[in-house]
Amino acid sequence: MILSGKEIKKKLNKDIFIEPFNDAQLNPNSYNLRLHEDLLVYDKNHLDMRAENKAVKITIPPEGLVLEQHKLYLGRTIEHTITKDCVPMLEGRSSIGRLGLFIHVTAGFGDVGFSGFWTLEMFCVQPIRIYAGVEICQIFYHTISGEYDHYISNKYQNNTGVQPSLLYKDFEKEL
Repeated sequence: MILSGKEIKKKLNKDIFIEPFNDAQLNPNSYNLRLHEDLLVYDKNHLDMRAENKAVKITIPPEGLVLEQHKLYLGRTIEHTITKDCVPMLEGRSSIGRLGLFIHVTAGFGDVGFSGFWTLEMFCVQPIRIYAGVEICQIFYHTISGEYDHYISNKYQNNTGVQPSLLYKDFEKEL
């Protein structure tokens, strides 16, 4: 079951934490999250799953930044979230999608216990000018039934900024 906006607000600062929180960003069954000014772009066209892929930081200037089509940009939310007893999920806003900007390529599913900023895998079908601070996506929450463990990760939990893929760490476990 998806939580209503009113239920999200009831759970705020108890089981759901959104910092900063603004009532104007609360929807009937979700909460809009804003785009931070920092982006990462991988510095090579060929990426390797087993290797640490280096990325270059880009800052969105006040006049906006035009994203190139068919290029992956990693962004993050301004808001830091913690979810204790629900499954958080992230979706792009329909107004953003109608401009051809995809906010998450595949990673819109969160885990119970996640704490951090949301990394956005942004990809556009045609060039688009973006701006820091725009309400770019929405977080919504599912209830969970049955026993569960909280998410713990040495890769993404408690992140402090935009994060590139850390998949290469999974391969290190094989050694």
